[in-house]
Amino acid sequence: MALNRPTRFFFLALGIILAIHFLLSATHEPYNKATSLSSLASVWKKPKYQDAAVPANPDIPPLPKWTVSGVGGVANATRANATFVMLARNSDVHGAVQSIRSIEDRFNREYGYPYVFLNEEPWTDEFKKRISVLTNAPVEFGIIPHDWWFQPDWIDEERATEGRKKMEEQGIIYAGSVSYRNMCRFNSGFFFKHELLTKYRWYWRIEPDVMFHCTLNFDPFVYMEEQKKTYAFTIALYEWSATIPSLWDTVKNFMKEFPQYVAPGNAMGFLSDNDGQDFNMCHFWSNFEIADMDFWRGEVYSAFFDFLDKTGNFYYERWGDAPVHSMAAAIFLPKEKIHFFNEIGYEHPPNMHCPKEDDVWRKGMCGCDQGNTHDYGPYSCQAQWDRIFR
Repeated sequence: MALNRPTRFFFLALGIILAIHFLLSATHEPYNKATSLSSLASVWKKPKYQDAAVPANPDIPPLPKWTVSGVGGVANATRANATFVMLARNSDVHGAVQSIRSIEDRFNREYGYPYVFLNEEPWTDEFKKRISVLTNAPVEFGIIPHDWWFQPDWIDEERATEGRKKMEEQGIIYAGSVSYRNMCRFNSGFFFKHELLTKYRWYWRIEPDVMFHCTLNFDPFVYMEEQKKTYAFTIALYEWSATIPSLWDTVKNFMKEFPQYVAPGNAMGFLSDNDGQDFNMCHFWSNFEIADMDFWRGEVYSAFFDFLDKTGNFYYERWGDAPVHSMAAAIFLPKEKIHFFNEIGYEHPPNMHCPKEDDVWRKGMCGCDQGNTHDYGPYSCQAQWDRIFR
């Protein structure tokens, strides 16, 4: 049956509309299905990897400009001068991929904050390639200077060996690892000085093999800036006392020598149950932290780290960056400048924070088990933190 002219025009217009809809749908796949665009890869230029930086992934269409504040959008003024930081090795690629996919899905896909990856060895092209396809944000890969990572020459190796042996006999995790001690010292005193980070003020530390369980409908960096916060955490734990037997005495000696650095209204009540006489082993778990690097770069913390470092106890004992950062933040900042991000569901096995309040949990579309959260468990210091604000 022949179609009249109006009918033919109708079907022609319908075909054009459906074709346009199909093309638009094909180029706007959900982020977690980005690999389905491989058939369209030929229309974009393939990435060329550089030693320090990898360009945005060309196989994923750019996000709408209004959602990428400060990266390609119009809302630069509302975006903080901030970056994600991950310390990893090439062998951590699977865990790094998991972590970046998680934070992109739950937050950064909408904000486009850059990433900085640090390693004591040159990065492989494979690591760079597998990370670069996960985000449209800028990604940089840096190498840690030798003297910031490896055990200093002035360390008495015989004494350090004896200290490691003693901890191994006590069954302490990473007791015999020099590389773990290198990492703790680097995270305590050097990462924020790296040339790839000096252009940023704020950082969000991410580890391989972590998961973010809640969608964020706000920008934590901007929140920190607007609310005049300096340091933020999601999990507070007890430290293993055998790893830091002399740390608190060293910190007390520093406070005696530099009393002007102790902040009025600080959070000493988080660290001590008797006004600083003893350390109660509470600390912020630095596997997750968002902080102002100007604090670490400032006069007070610089003097504090140098005082600690000269003891050699990052190697003779096993001082971690978590208690070091925690003590500095709790003593040298007013307590109001430290923030607990309840809304950020975070897991680095075996520990997890999941919002216990149903309204927060629902608002974030959290996928975590509220009954499994670490908060207020036997190893948690969350109640200690809550107490200092009562």
